[in-house]
Amino acid sequence: MKKFVFASVMAVASLSLVLPVALRAQQSGTIQIKDPAEYNAYSMAITQSNPQAKAAALESFLQTYPQSVVKGPVLDMLIGTYQQLGDSDKTLSAASRLLQVDPNNLKALFISVFIKKNQCAKTSDAQTCDDAAALAKKGLALQKPADVNEDDWKKQTGAIFPIFHSAIALDDILSKKDAKGAISEYRTELMMYPPEQTQSGPGLVDTLALAEAYTKPDAKDLVQAVWFYARAWNFAPPAYKAQIEPKLEYYYKRYHGDLTGLDEIKTQSAASVFPPGTYTITPAATPAEIAHKVVVETPDLTTLNLNDKEFILASGSQDDAQKLWGVMKDQVTPVPGIVISADANTIKLAVSQDAKDAKIADFIVNLKKPLEDKDIPQPGFEYGLQPKAELDATYDSYTQVPATATMAQTAQIVLRDGFIQPEVKKKAPVHRKPSAAHHSN
Repeated sequence: MKKFVFASVMAVASLSLVLPVALRAQQSGTIQIKDPAEYNAYSMAITQSNPQAKAAALESFLQTYPQSVVKGPVLDMLIGTYQQLGDSDKTLSAASRLLQVDPNNLKALFISVFIKKNQCAKTSDAQTCDDAAALAKKGLALQKPADVNEDDWKKQTGAIFPIFHSAIALDDILSKKDAKGAISEYRTELMMYPPEQTQSGPGLVDTLALAEAYTKPDAKDLVQAVWFYARAWNFAPPAYKAQIEPKLEYYYKRYHGDLTGLDEIKTQSAASVFPPGTYTITPAATPAEIAHKVVVETPDLTTLNLNDKEFILASGSQDDAQKLWGVMKDQVTPVPGIVISADANTIKLAVSQDAKDAKIADFIVNLKKPLEDKDIPQPGFEYGLQPKAELDATYDSYTQVPATATMAQTAQIVLRDGFIQPEVKKKAPVHRKPSAAHHSN
């Protein structure tokens, strides 16, 4: 299944939208520069109209006068200038330096958290994620400054604190592997937004992130996951609905057994960020009952998709599983899935969504010919997702694997004679010389 990409795209585009105007400068009062040379350098720097020239002048001022009384305001201006230039690394550097001068500067904390959070989302680097979360926690602990009135403080924190909770949640998911902690932070974040702000931008991104968190093995709650997937689906741009809907349908069907009633949940979730107290989903029949129903109601078992086939092999009765296996064994099939491990002779993949969530292999492909070292796929590579990447093999055997605390009962399927489908290249057109008859006249 395709990975979600719209979260990072939407987040990166939203910095200018969520940065409150009230945070452009926090210093108040009159600051006097007594040294004429310093004052002239300061005046020259802040009056530059070209952003590149202004950034260079401000940096030069800070280097020449590192202890200036206007160091804080100059760093504040430098943040804005680097933002104008679209240079996130230098923006972060200026914000970090401002925090050294003014450790409780809300603007510098926000800029640092926002940029580090985006870096965390792109790289999953634990230190970056932890840094973003630590700065966010520091920001959430700030008290209202005495020179800021209550209304302004509420406006500032109302725009910024949701982003802080989002950064902590992302750290919980990517670095700490704590889905329950992430769920608490995401819910707190979404409660802070007016409902309309969850229909786009960071609020919509983290509605989807909350749905994902509810599918993690240590915090699985598919009833809640379905609601937030449906909520995100309602407001996602059209290009991304196709990414969200398969997961929405998969988890709903996994819990309920079929798709009846899902349209009603889609309608309800469009009207409310959180589900009402009356919200519920009727559980499906037992896995064995569902598997039997599919087997007896499907005229041609070869038409079932791979997830359904594995489900029947994993959860069906011995008779139902054997009936399906009778039409699968010795058949060649594509194996779309995420590589868990591989060597020259064997590729182990997570194919079902449950296996992907738990990061375990449910399909083992024994290759027909050993791979060269350069061709061995790395963990995380996904067959069937990247163009021209198809792994084919022949069904050989299967084993039912009992349920564990973090994984529903599944099947481990072994295939033989695996091979990576070569790219089919189009033949170049053949240009023939005209026959002699064409030149006879």
